[in-house]
Amino acid sequence: MLGIALLFIGAVLVVNGVGLTGRIEARENAVFNFLVGTLALFISLLGLVRSTDNAGYLSVAAGLLFAFTYLYLAVVQWKGMNGKGLGWYCLFVAINTLPMAWLAISQDMRSTMMWLTWGALWFLFFLALALQKTIRSLGVITAIIGIVSCWIPGFLMLAGRW
Repeated sequence: MLGIALLFIGAVLVVNGVGLTGRIEARENAVFNFLVGTLALFISLLGLVRSTDNAGYLSVAAGLLFAFTYLYLAVVQWKGMNGKGLGWYCLFVAINTLPMAWLAISQDMRSTMMWLTWGALWFLFFLALALQKTIRSLGVITAIIGIVSCWIPGFLMLAGRW
């Protein structure tokens, strides 16, 4: 299921990156964020039903951090809000990526790097949204991270090559 989630999260990060460059209207992006957020929510809830131990619940919590990001972003984009609250939520997500990266070290260095990359991106979202800092290349950074840390790993997982 992780491969499916990553494939679509990669796609939404690319679309959001393009949106950050001004090439896609925010309300149009909102629809895709809602769809991907709902998919991530569904996958996480399915994981919650199947979990039997703390590791499973931690994985669900991690998935929900991102599902809620996309659902929250969908509302911000649809309603034309400034996103400061979402920015502060992004800081919370960024902080949570650090222990997730640390826990992943013993299992798979690729996962550790993915967590650190996501944490850096969500920290940039915090700076841009909550603190209203201008990050000129945020759209390009978002799209590249979506491709490298989500779309490609997700595709490889689904193809049995991860």
